[in-house]
Amino acid sequence: MNWRRRISWLLQEFDFRTDKKRILFLLEALGITLLICQVFYSSLTAFIFLLPLTAAIYLRSKKREDEKRCQELVTEFKECMNSLLTALKAGYSCENAFRAAEEEMIVFYGKHSEIVHGLNRIVGGLDSNVPLEELLRGFASESRSEEIRDFAEIFAIARKSGGNMTDILQRTISQIQNRMDVEREIRVLMSSKKLEQTIMDVVPFGIIAYIGITSRGFFDVLYHNTAGILIMTACLLAYLGAFVLSEKIAAIKV
Repeated sequence: MNWRRRISWLLQEFDFRTDKKRILFLLEALGITLLICQVFYSSLTAFIFLLPLTAAIYLRSKKREDEKRCQELVTEFKECMNSLLTALKAGYSCENAFRAAEEEMIVFYGKHSEIVHGLNRIVGGLDSNVPLEELLRGFASESRSEEIRDFAEIFAIARKSGGNMTDILQRTISQIQNRMDVEREIRVLMSSKKLEQTIMDVVPFGIIAYIGITSRGFFDVLYHNTAGILIMTACLLAYLGAFVLSEKIAAIKV
């Protein structure tokens, strides 16, 4: 069984999986860019010049998805530490506690969850005689989570100094829970503002589409000529500036 886990761990060092969400993000970015080309320039030729915007939209969607996955991973990691704490109190070694936690997380979150994926790599590394501290640092680096990174560093120091692992886990769980509570309260308070932001992001396109449908030819003077292109480009830049500003205002970090 160990050799299978070792092969699984080695394969997971490389990402062979097709990320369907990234494909959807790319299609979304292309669709939004084409919409902007039609609304602001009434020309698909402008798409060539707006390719950097396509990349920016894609990266924004990917970043938001990464942040969402990170939040989910932190929640799962807190439950994982509860499982580790129980195993350590039962007399398990740290290595065996992680093995027990992996089995429990599979029951809680399924084989394809982020925490199980991380624990699988950790346990696979342990079976290959990789130090636990090194595996935790690698997991923390990949997760990009401040909580997991802090835990990995504290865990490594405690192992070297012979610290009480159960006390460390209890304090870490308490800190993560407090942070999650604050983040949840902020998300609730900001949810209505983010809805307003989304509506305001869509309104300019709705106005232009409405006028274009009800008063055909109204914007023709702004299309396919130098002056019109400059005016619409200025409008697009103003819109993008307002969009970026609203994103920064709504992005509150704890």
